[in-house]
Amino acid sequence: MSSQKYGSEQFEGLLERLDAITDLIKSEAPASEALGRPTDKVHQALLESGAYLIATPAELGGLEGSPTQVLQTVEKISYADASTGWSAMALLTLTGVAGAYLEDNNVIAELFRDGKYPLCAGQGTFPGSAVRDGDGYRISGHWRFASGFPLATHAFTAALTDDTGEMRIFIHPRDTVTEVDNWDVIGLRATGSIDYIGEDVYVPANYSFNVVTTDPVRGGAYYRLGVAGAAGVQHGAWALGVGRRLLDEMKELAAKRSKNPGSPINSEEFYAEFARAEAKFRSARAFLMETYRDLEPFIYAGEPLTQEQESLTRLALTNATWSVHEVSVFVHRWAGADVMRNTPVQRVWRDLHAGTQHASSGPSVVQSCGLMLSGLAPEGSQWIFFDLVKPQPAEPVLDPVGV
Repeated sequence: MSSQKYGSEQFEGLLERLDAITDLIKSEAPASEALGRPTDKVHQALLESGAYLIATPAELGGLEGSPTQVLQTVEKISYADASTGWSAMALLTLTGVAGAYLEDNNVIAELFRDGKYPLCAGQGTFPGSAVRDGDGYRISGHWRFASGFPLATHAFTAALTDDTGEMRIFIHPRDTVTEVDNWDVIGLRATGSIDYIGEDVYVPANYSFNVVTTDPVRGGAYYRLGVAGAAGVQHGAWALGVGRRLLDEMKELAAKRSKNPGSPINSEEFYAEFARAEAKFRSARAFLMETYRDLEPFIYAGEPLTQEQESLTRLALTNATWSVHEVSVFVHRWAGADVMRNTPVQRVWRDLHAGTQHASSGPSVVQSCGLMLSGLAPEGSQWIFFDLVKPQPAEPVLDPVGV
């Protein structure tokens, strides 16, 4: 594969700015959790860093990073605080794909102008309904898990259209829906992943696009991954940031406890388990990075991904998530009271166990990856979001003579 560098030339500067605010994000994490969203200080720091623009097309003022650059951005924010990373992941993904896929340039000129841009959050997988009304649609539904919604300016809402039967994404002001303050959870508390309800919300048709498109109107290679592909990059990145933080927290605890001669930390068993956890994490990170590095030459050349390549992206994501879960089991075993008390390691541990429940890392995903990669999937099977859709068998043709 080519060693050519893809993505934004501004990426290194973004990483430096994120390094400069890492301590702020860490220190604000307890307040963010109590607030149910990243604090204003954290949100403003991320805005000023340009992190929310890493996945936005360059022609709209974004950084338009490559898949591996987007991955490293989300990884770094998630290391500082898992909930803040999850919220940022949702906002920067949905904002970027809205800019890439909305077709009407007048709409884009309204949303992205004078150096300003919308922040989109919502639900793009579980659809409501959309009834055609003149030049637009009236959308209704109850949407769940709208991560980042308290920081958004616009809702990113999936709905099934009554005229074409397709599922479309509708971009509309956040204040056009009713927010449901029901995010009472054990982990990822600061993501603000609330529900929202809409009833006959009118949205002009040109503020919508087909949810499964992989043909960007503006922007380049990154957006040929589609909404699901873009989300997959970032969910794997989130897991990596959390895994590295857990291991570093455990390392700090070990340094403190090793001063006590009677501590179980001073044992060959701990040394071996730490080494295995480190290897597990690094292997998962290497697989995820390798997967997207190998894809970049194809998508930058405008070539569609094969179903095998699509499968590898899903497998690398689920492998990262569940490898980090195994790391968390190791940390839970050796962290002692620190994982019970209100400490950073406990908060990160809780956030990780909430994140593993996302549909992108569900049991059926890895099963489908195995089906495809083993060559046993029926011909014509294809990935739609995180489901491997198999072709429907043809209806039997009855011989009228034999009836």
